[in-house]
Amino acid sequence: MAGVTLIAALLAALMPLSASAQPQPPEAMIRDNINDFMEELEGREAYYEDNIDELKQQVDESLEEVADFRYIGASVMGSYFRNASPEQRSRFVDVFRQTLIDTYTQGLVTFDYDEIRVLDDQRPQREEDRASVAMEVVGTNGDVYPVNYSLRLSDGEWRVVNVIVNGINLGLTFRNQFDQAMRDNNRDYDAVIDGWSPGVGVDELEEGGNE
Repeated sequence: MAGVTLIAALLAALMPLSASAQPQPPEAMIRDNINDFMEELEGREAYYEDNIDELKQQVDESLEEVADFRYIGASVMGSYFRNASPEQRSRFVDVFRQTLIDTYTQGLVTFDYDEIRVLDDQRPQREEDRASVAMEVVGTNGDVYPVNYSLRLSDGEWRVVNVIVNGINLGLTFRNQFDQAMRDNNRDYDAVIDGWSPGVGVDELEEGGNE
């Protein structure tokens, strides 16, 4: 399974959460909506290949309700967030969001997995405002990729703030990429933001890592 496609599958799973009922436990909310969304997408790969902008718009609108991009953006910027101007912070959030949408929407049209499933055995919540949901993506070749969503309760709504794929912490990976870009560009915020292109290697995702 290609890296982009694997993460695209996870975005597919996230898309319908915007319409879910908030009182549901996070795992029930995700499970119900994954099932609904997969039924809706089944057999429409060819259509979206010819209408990629429509799919991109759907992803954009859905993630608006699901992901806490401001929180994620601050986390990715890490220690550099403090010295960034308000305009730079806001611009990075916008750029980060758009690059993810553009990159992974393209992968959504290549559904080379058999199943996305939420595990029945979930870890109990340790904090009222934090939750994690364990899942698995089953590839067409039979390989199973463990996935863990990290969610944060914000203003009474659960929002996704990180994803761990096959032991690879995407939030931490993107933070390290931002740090390296700042070093390579002599801590020029504008140059890093303008050139931001997040990526996770295919081999890295397939081989996995340690959480």
